[in-house]
Amino acid sequence: MRNNKKILKTIKIFGINYNLEVSYKYIKTPKLNLEDQCIKIVLPNKYKNVNNDTIIKLLIEKMYDAIAEKELDSIMEKVRLTLKFAPEDCKIARINKTLGKCYADKVVINPEIVMYKKETIEYIIFHEFCHLKFKRHTKKFYEALKKYIPNYEKYAYEVAGMKY
Repeated sequence: MRNNKKILKTIKIFGINYNLEVSYKYIKTPKLNLEDQCIKIVLPNKYKNVNNDTIIKLLIEKMYDAIAEKELDSIMEKVRLTLKFAPEDCKIARINKTLGKCYADKVVINPEIVMYKKETIEYIIFHEFCHLKFKRHTKKFYEALKKYIPNYEKYAYEVAGMKY
């Protein structure tokens, strides 16, 4: 029997690279498992000879959504307890080319944030929570951010390609 697995690329979760491995079986619906530094996607055989980039992208997005739903609450709670304030509403939703956004008293976090290390995620959430008090990137905004994350510039540089 021929090996029908192929490594496509690496995917980051909490700053760690995972190989993406795709294989095909006689199944009805796609499956995704995370094990041993590898994201294993099993697709139905009918997808074997077609471009399945879209379906793989959707599966990865669903994985990020699930990880974000499970892991981000504790980080947001840590930030809330540290700052002693929080938004009225905080939700996880996909935002195009943006990792986080503050609207009035609401913070939205992009689930793709789970690609980054937890320290970077904390920085992004602190950043958004600071926008509850300071709408613009003023001197006072950066002073508040620096009070809680003294080396925030390091994390800002890491996510420079994305908006937040």
